[in-house]
Amino acid sequence: MDVAAFCRQSKVVVVVGKGGVGKTTVTAALALAGARAGLDVSVLALDDSGGLPGLFGVQAPLGYKETVLFESGGRPNDVQGSRETKGRVRGRLLTPDQALIEYLDAHGLGRISRRLVQMGALDVISTAVPGMKELLVLAKLKHLEQADDADLFLLDAPATGHAYTFLTSSHGLMNAARGGPLRAQAEQVVELLSDPARCQVLLVTIPEETPVNEAIETAYRLEEEIGIALGPIVVNTCFPNLGHLNADDAVQAMADATYELGEHEAERLGEAARFRFARQALQHAQIERLDVELPLPQIRLPDLLCAEVGPVELTELARAAQMSIGELT
Repeated sequence: MDVAAFCRQSKVVVVVGKGGVGKTTVTAALALAGARAGLDVSVLALDDSGGLPGLFGVQAPLGYKETVLFESGGRPNDVQGSRETKGRVRGRLLTPDQALIEYLDAHGLGRISRRLVQMGALDVISTAVPGMKELLVLAKLKHLEQADDADLFLLDAPATGHAYTFLTSSHGLMNAARGGPLRAQAEQVVELLSDPARCQVLLVTIPEETPVNEAIETAYRLEEEIGIALGPIVVNTCFPNLGHLNADDAVQAMADATYELGEHEAERLGEAARFRFARQALQHAQIERLDVELPLPQIRLPDLLCAEVGPVELTELARAAQMSIGELT
């Protein structure tokens, strides 16, 4: 599948995953892949602790006003051959307080919003009703989507457990409020989340038992209880599949290369090979289980075996995402 076509399946993509699976990095890689395909991508973060700008080599933290994180400069991209395309990635931080101020300003209540800021009462208002904070953020997302402000919006959602609460809050408010602006906003957000042409969830996991269990459980809960569409599942940090990997072969290969093994080197090399073989077997088993228990297309990204991810590593992940998306039917 063409990357641009893949990214245009839904205007809004909510990236969800268990803490530690690389959700923010995957969000950035998909954004970069979309920009390299010539799209204008907006990445939306809910907190400033994820280090999203640093992945693009930008040092300044995100704010409520958008920051340009990447621009293609009209260079040929890897997906569409030699055709010149201009893509970019923009990032911004969505907070309930800023969303509420913007809402009040838009409705002619700017003086009140400034007064609330001075009094420090915004947090009291946004938490007065359970689910209000989540609704304010999702209503802003809905506004951006309706304004057609970008080709694709990628929302870096909270970790899985909190993400479920985040996405279900609008349903609760819609059922609780009998009428008025609150119910109207909740209804519009629910319409966005339940329309697959406008919104879908992209689950991220790693090929290990607990993250896979959580991804499977989350997928069914989101689909059955919220009615939100599921896109492909991203399997992050996959080791390359090495054929005929075992300790004896590894040691023999070193011997055949006329490399003189020192004392204990053969033993250590065998231990390393056995560990790598076990990790590969574990990965294979969990990916097979995903195929059976969660029949969704898979986008697989490699484990780069590095301590930190920066612009160079992010480019490598974006290319891997492009290749994996290209294999989807």
